Amino acid sequence: MENILIVDDEKAILEMMAETVSRWGYNPIVAENGEVALEKIHNADIDLLLTDFRLPKHDGIELVREMKEVDPSTKAILFTGYSGLNNAIDAFKAGVSDYLVKPVDLAELRKKIDIQLSSRKVNNRFKTLKSLNWGMLISIPIWLVLGIIFISLLR
Repeated sequence: MENILIVDDEKAILEMMAETVSRWGYNPIVAENGEVALEKIHNADIDLLLTDFRLPKHDGIELVREMKEVDPSTKAILFTGYSGLNNAIDAFKAGVSDYLVKPVDLAELRKKIDIQLSSRKVNNRFKTLKSLNWGMLISIPIWLVLGIIFISLLR
């Protein structure tokens, strides 16, 4: 079950989103401000960060930057009541994977969550395969040398 860190200073929205993602089969981890969110980022395995743009103590973009330092493969969706182009540009520069404007449409949110978590799984599998390929490439010369030694011992 994937962990989704949900950060919003509006308690009603935070509770509604946590209940909703729980019904969708995800494990919600909640934080009501940026300070609590930073603590959870450092102490829990987070698969997706779902955060409001404007928060007390640390804004959503700061959280995304910190999350990317802790685990660059973690996806982030930023939501905000402010739809300015500059906000969106800053968010994507910080590493936000997707962006929603409040009020959040739950069907759209579910689609975006599913897409981001699927993308994370694919990227993680690709990294694993890439590591295995490198391991195989490195082992080829070793096997060649061992083969030559074995053949010379058989003579």
